[in-house]
Amino acid sequence: MATEPTTEAPEEVTDPVAYFLDDQRYHGKSDRTLEAYERVLRQFEAFTTDRFDPVEGLPDAGRRECMAWIHSLRGEFEPSTIATYASYLNRFYDYMTRVGVFDDNPMALVMEELSESIDTDPTRREITVPEMRSFVGTIAHPLERAVVLTLLKTGMRVGELSNLDLQDCHLETPELDLEWTPRVALERRPASVFVSSEPARGTVVNGERRTASNKRKRDTIVPVDDELRRALLEWLAIRPDAISDAEPLFLDTRDSWGKRLTPSDIRYLVTKHARAHGWYRKGGGTTENVTPHYFRHFFTTHLRDRTGDRGIVQYLRGDVAGDVIDTYTHNWGDRVRDTYLEHVYCFR
Repeated sequence: MATEPTTEAPEEVTDPVAYFLDDQRYHGKSDRTLEAYERVLRQFEAFTTDRFDPVEGLPDAGRRECMAWIHSLRGEFEPSTIATYASYLNRFYDYMTRVGVFDDNPMALVMEELSESIDTDPTRREITVPEMRSFVGTIAHPLERAVVLTLLKTGMRVGELSNLDLQDCHLETPELDLEWTPRVALERRPASVFVSSEPARGTVVNGERRTASNKRKRDTIVPVDDELRRALLEWLAIRPDAISDAEPLFLDTRDSWGKRLTPSDIRYLVTKHARAHGWYRKGGGTTENVTPHYFRHFFTTHLRDRTGDRGIVQYLRGDVAGDVIDTYTHNWGDRVRDTYLEHVYCFR
């Protein structure tokens, strides 16, 4: 739950960084996460107080000081690392503003000004969360609803969703008489989905030759919130027996009963619902039509705007660079998962 702005006069804060870190410790952040925040915030503090007059501390820093610091990082760090550091500073200022210690967040505009490097297309149709909620509400079939919600909530590509097997899911299913063994990578990752970078078209994975490729750079573990969990359980409750020993998660329930849903199957069902909703017409193109790939754009745009953390969004998309992958992998429980669950949109 997001912190609400305080209505009381803030206490005297002599060390804003220490104040912020103490609060984050109370919220259960790990020592590793706190160390990363402190390192970045102290670097920014030293940069501004050393180079700018009359800046005497973090409350005095403005948009230009923030932009100058980010510019100073270029050439020394990868763009993804700079985006992560910017997100740390943004979260710091946003929190301190919300609790009434600072008057405003100078990073808010800076985050908008930073060049976008992930799935940005200003000509796309813009759909709000309430509008998408209305769309999702029209989908009644458990399979189709689970497919659409998985695309919207995880940012997966069509091929990646097609390649999911039961072993790629770690879900508590006390409501169902159904058990399976999740892959080892999920043993300590409850309520999550594993998206592998391994499957490629024509190769055999988990005993089955695949017809689609996963294009992500890294294996990724994506959290599953309560809404998606319920949709998956509703699907699993009626899921037919699989023809393949790989036990695909999503199976055809029509002409190819029990076979893995193919990317073309997934595109067809999304197009069917988008057309019925007025979001797809023949010849409309990517600027107008809502397709499975549009859901990846929706995921990227809305989760990035809600978290202010492009690094986490890149990690979830499977695009994160090697210099920060270890941070997200080791902090999955208290950084990636907590941030995702706090900010992910809901369609109920």
